[in-house]
Amino acid sequence: MNSLTELQVGDSLNEVILEPVSRLDLIKYAGASGDYNPIHTIDEEAKKAGLPGIIAHGMWTMGNLAKLFTSYYEEGFIQDYSIRFNGMVFLNDILTLKATLKEKTENKLRFNVLAVNQDGKEVIKGEVVFSIG
Repeated sequence: MNSLTELQVGDSLNEVILEPVSRLDLIKYAGASGDYNPIHTIDEEAKKAGLPGIIAHGMWTMGNLAKLFTSYYEEGFIQDYSIRFNGMVFLNDILTLKATLKEKTENKLRFNVLAVNQDGKEVIKGEVVFSIG
C-alpha cells in the first residue's frame, strides 16, 4: 500500500511483528517514561505483586501500535488514540500489531487497532484516527 488514501473500509495495513519483549526494552521504557514501578523490571517485585513475572508497561505496548503508521507520516498524523488493555505482556512475548480501516472521510481515517501475542490473545485494542493533510 503506497498511500493511506488508497485504502477502502475493511482494508488492513501491513502487520508489524515486534521482536520478543526484552528486559532491556522495559528498562529503557522505564527511563524514558519515568514509570519505575518495579513490576516492570524486577522479577522478585513482580512476584510479590502476585504476577508470574515482570510485565511490560501498558503504555509501552500502546506506543508500539504507532509503528503501524510510521511509513505514512508524510501523509498526516495520528490525531486521536483510544485503547483498552485486555491482557498482560510478559518477557519474550512476540506481539503482532494490526490495523483495519473502519471508517473513511475526506481527511480522516478511523482504524481499529490491536496487538496480539504469540498465542493469538488480544493484549490491547482500540481505535486510531489518522488525519490526512
